[in-house]
Amino acid sequence: MIAKALRDFVGSARFAQALTLLSVGLAFSTHALRSLIGWPGLLAALAGLLALTAVSLVARWRAVEWYGILPITILVFVGWAAASVLWSNAPGITATRVLYLVAFAFLGVYVALMRDTIQIVRAFGDVMRVLLGVSIALEVLSGVLLDLPIAFLGIKGDIASLGPIQGLFGSRNLLGFVALIALLTFIVEWRTHIVRRGVAIGSVVLAAGSIVLSGSPTTWVALGASLLALAALYALRRVAPATRWRWQIALLAASVIVLVTGWVFRVRIIEFLDARGEFDVRIDVWRELSRYLNLNPLQGWGWVGSWPDAAPYTWIELATGRAHSSALSAYIDAYFQVGVIGALAFVALVGVALVRSWLLASGRRSVVYLWPALILVVIAVTSFTESFALVEGGWMLLVVCAVKAARDMSWRDALASGTGRATLPQR
Repeated sequence: MIAKALRDFVGSARFAQALTLLSVGLAFSTHALRSLIGWPGLLAALAGLLALTAVSLVARWRAVEWYGILPITILVFVGWAAASVLWSNAPGITATRVLYLVAFAFLGVYVALMRDTIQIVRAFGDVMRVLLGVSIALEVLSGVLLDLPIAFLGIKGDIASLGPIQGLFGSRNLLGFVALIALLTFIVEWRTHIVRRGVAIGSVVLAAGSIVLSGSPTTWVALGASLLALAALYALRRVAPATRWRWQIALLAASVIVLVTGWVFRVRIIEFLDARGEFDVRIDVWRELSRYLNLNPLQGWGWVGSWPDAAPYTWIELATGRAHSSALSAYIDAYFQVGVIGALAFVALVGVALVRSWLLASGRRSVVYLWPALILVVIAVTSFTESFALVEGGWMLLVVCAVKAARDMSWRDALASGTGRATLPQR
């Protein structure tokens, strides 16, 4: 009797909902958890959560639709990262970091399998409200009430001077990234009426305020791209299905023109965003990375995720004169760690997921399909100047969006709809 009750509990939708909230919360709170309980505590919490999600998955085995579980692009990227143990100059570190990568990928797959898109949006919205609310509260405590930094969390207490602030995330750029993800999530919540109007408005104000106070130039660029994508998607959703593919091609051409124009006027854009200092830091890192890329261009130096205290990463830090946890670009980081093949696999992962989600968002009636497309636009743009998409919460979010897009549209359907030879089913 007790065994049956326990089995029913772990196989219930409510238990899966709770684990989804915990998965999202842990993935985006890793900096705060490491600061509070250290790596042992974080890894113990992660291991416990993985065990619970595995039990839940087994209990709900028959309720899961197992077709198209994982996109091939995820399998190729993770598989190549795992294979890099063979040529890594620090195989022990690579092996443990690959397991860390797989752990958050598993959490992402679990969330994508157990919850539908609107439930995932609600889960991310609930978690982001808490994380941003606590971040602002701590910043006020540090910068206004105490006028002292909270050193162990990396909070400098600059909110009284309107930022930049770091919140629970340790850096202003990561706070800006999370706040932008939250802003888009709250907008979709508002449009789908899954939260009360007052909660939706307050959440949007909280996220927008966090973006402003973060003072992150990379977030402003990603915000601009996401707003343009949102406007384009709303326009495409109102075009007749028979002619939509022509507008898609025109939009692709316009995007290429914008990218080329942005590159030509990159110096003026950087000056306008007051991001000269951050851009110079990235140039220094990328210049040093290029010296070591020539030694292992095909296979890279071995997967490590966030940079460890080991060669050649310590050499790069010494040459640039400051500590770094990444190459400050997910694409360059993937290239450096797992070579040309790994970088192409990562680009394919982001690109294929974005194309699938974009076609779904422009062809399906429900507003909720906008969420994966907009999130992937943010990830694709942010990955030029940050490596969030390769680790922890950013990586899990990428996996969630990629799996949901793959399950809702296979690549054959995507190609067919993109050329106008097939019509997406309306939901």
